[in-house]
Amino acid sequence: MQAMASSMLEPGATMPTFTLADGEGAEITSAELLGPGPLVLFFYPADDSPGCTLEACSFRDSHQDFAEAGARVVGISKDSVESHADFIAKRRLPYTLLSDPDNAVRRTFGVTPGLLGLLPGRVTFVVDATGVVRAVTAASFRPLKHVDDALQICRQLAGAAA
Repeated sequence: MQAMASSMLEPGATMPTFTLADGEGAEITSAELLGPGPLVLFFYPADDSPGCTLEACSFRDSHQDFAEAGARVVGISKDSVESHADFIAKRRLPYTLLSDPDNAVRRTFGVTPGLLGLLPGRVTFVVDATGVVRAVTAASFRPLKHVDDALQICRQLAGAAA
């Protein structure tokens, strides 16, 4: 994993390298997440909390739209592999959730705590196929904004690639 970021990554930055476990316990590297289309990487505070459930289900409900734009959606929180597996099953999430138990990857991306420092922040990064951050949405209290903003950017990237 790369050194800790001193501030949040901005558009134009290169996505840090990392390895985290998914909801099945398999280790996934950042390089494996990159593909022919954009990567939507959303950091969220906790499985099954009201705002996070709203955000996760909105990404689920828009999954086909993201797929049509050639994008892959991946969520990251400090929750355990087991918690992610339960959350995926309970909410029928069609995308990968990664466990960052010590928030090391969150810190590497520069995602700071929200809500007066009491909860982990909610930030979404759209990364292009080469690993360059193309957009960042940081709106802790507007989880649906993350989905709308990310989909708009993915569609723009898909249009530029066509």
